[in-house]
Amino acid sequence: FIFYAQKLLAKMVRLYENRIDWLSVASRGIWGSVCERRVVILVDISATNSMYIIRIQHSLRLLLEEQLSNTDYFNIIAFGSDVVPWQLELVPSQPANLQNAWRWVLSLQCKGSRNFMSALRRAVEVDFKDKDKHKSQGLYLLTTGIPDQETHTISAYVAEVCRGFDLQLHVCLFSVTEDVDSSGIIPAHYANPTETAIAFKQIVQAARGRFHWFGEAGIFESDDITIIVSEMEKANNYSQKCAFLVESLKHRSVNQSVNPFVPEGDSNVLPKKEKIKPKKLPSPKPTALSLARMNIKNNHGAERNASVRVLAWRPTSAKAEIPPAQTIKERPQTENKRKHKPRKQCEFSVSVFYTDKGRNVGTVYRKYPKLTCVRKSVPSVTLPKKEELCSSKEWLTKYGIKKLKLELPRLVFGPGCTHQKKTVASLHKKVTAKYCTIFPSVEINGVVKHLQIQPKELAIYTEQLEKVVQRYIKRIQWLLSGSRRLFGTILETNVCVLIDTSGSMDPYLPHITKELISLIWEQLRKNEVRFNLLRFAENTECWKECLVEATDETCHDAVQWVSTFHAHGNTCILTVLQKAFSFQGTEALYVLTDGKPDTSCSLILKEIERLRKKQDIKIHTISFSCTDR
Repeated sequence: FIFYAQKLLAKMVRLYENRIDWLSVASRGIWGSVCERRVVILVDISATNSMYIIRIQHSLRLLLEEQLSNTDYFNIIAFGSDVVPWQLELVPSQPANLQNAWRWVLSLQCKGSRNFMSALRRAVEVDFKDKDKHKSQGLYLLTTGIPDQETHTISAYVAEVCRGFDLQLHVCLFSVTEDVDSSGIIPAHYANPTETAIAFKQIVQAARGRFHWFGEAGIFESDDITIIVSEMEKANNYSQKCAFLVESLKHRSVNQSVNPFVPEGDSNVLPKKEKIKPKKLPSPKPTALSLARMNIKNNHGAERNASVRVLAWRPTSAKAEIPPAQTIKERPQTENKRKHKPRKQCEFSVSVFYTDKGRNVGTVYRKYPKLTCVRKSVPSVTLPKKEELCSSKEWLTKYGIKKLKLELPRLVFGPGCTHQKKTVASLHKKVTAKYCTIFPSVEINGVVKHLQIQPKELAIYTEQLEKVVQRYIKRIQWLLSGSRRLFGTILETNVCVLIDTSGSMDPYLPHITKELISLIWEQLRKNEVRFNLLRFAENTECWKECLVEATDETCHDAVQWVSTFHAHGNTCILTVLQKAFSFQGTEALYVLTDGKPDTSCSLILKEIERLRKKQDIKIHTISFSCTDR
């Protein structure tokens, strides 16, 4: 039963994750989920939004296409200092009305301050004048800043008009920047993004609605997502408890099988623990000099006293026979043994030994190199908050694990702790460490190395690595958001976008059209990219005869041209590539298709190679639902 409960909990967590992913894409990432049947949209077009009117229009287009078409009635009210409604009252959500609403949205101009109270009163008193006769009614506010009126005044009003009726106010806050405005326009009532969010949370709480806070980087806070995350945490908590129960049952069953003579009911009888005797380590093999000293020690007392006197004796003249340096060669094992045991407290070392000629003594003076520390501290990581417009390869050259000096072998292992087999000259064979199992070790790239890191250093390293991983996740989320999910990141400043409109693209063309419109506003217009659009099937058609600047007028014209796409014919890629190469100043082509071309692939590759010799143009390919392999 516990295993079955764990399985169900894991299934629910996956379901919650899919729900969060669904809530984070397309228009739901901007407006949240529009659930009501009768909806009024309040749009902030104050003067401070003049730099973001294109983004606001694009958000309204996504809402009209994806969510308002599923409602029964809707209306749009724009407000600055004055209130500008699209219709005098709610109208049915029919395709003709949705198209007319989009044309009206394109004519909006930003001016004035944020007179939110007037727009709210107009919606409640006109559009929802019969709010007691209907159910499932909602107000959705899209704004970028705090209203002109005081928060407590608006909260009191919405609490009064929503109490006792099926009417809620939902706020969608778009944080554009942290300062006042790039154009220098100061609104009538100003607050920073955090204060603005707190104020709208109070208003939403009074209206029994939902709060959705987002920006260019993604969703900052959403009541819909927060509730699901809390359920996920609860499910994970229950799953951990199930795992603990299973583990305790395993231990209990093991203990009962080990001690079968202990009765279950007698809790006072404790199992007898066996004493584990520590194993004695074998003594190291004595060197040749140590054996000589041990032999002298075992001799009779007179010889021992004489040996002590010999060790203390120093020559008084040049007649003493001090052995030359060649005596070192007579005992190569002694020197080799001492090479690996340098004294840490002194720079020089003195070794004394007996020679084969009577009572003479040999002395070896040896200088040891200074010990170098191989420990490397964990560096502190500094990562950018804003996303850079570059490829992932270029981005990782700046913020990769190797560039940030966070490679685990570099920090944990040093050259002095390498554990491997080495050749011993005296034995003429490779020998490994004898007590390797005593020390913690790990195998890296086929080499066994001992661990050399403190728990505190490991905790710091883990903290820095988690920080880097979170930044990588944020980068991936940015790459998978908006038009970058389909077209990737447009890195060049002069591009041509080639769209396959053959007959096989018919099921996917509405989605591609939507993403292409998002690409025009989100990347081409925002980054001021010179561009041109081409569509190809059995024939090729160009939007313009050359690359054009991404202005508001050209982008609107491009969106209208894209809206006329229809799928038909074959896939003739060679002709459209030749046409795209004819445009002057083109840096890159973005080709979106769903299958193999009608002509030979080798022929196309040869032609591209010939064209690129004349004009070095990059070609980026996008395979959309490709079934050919």
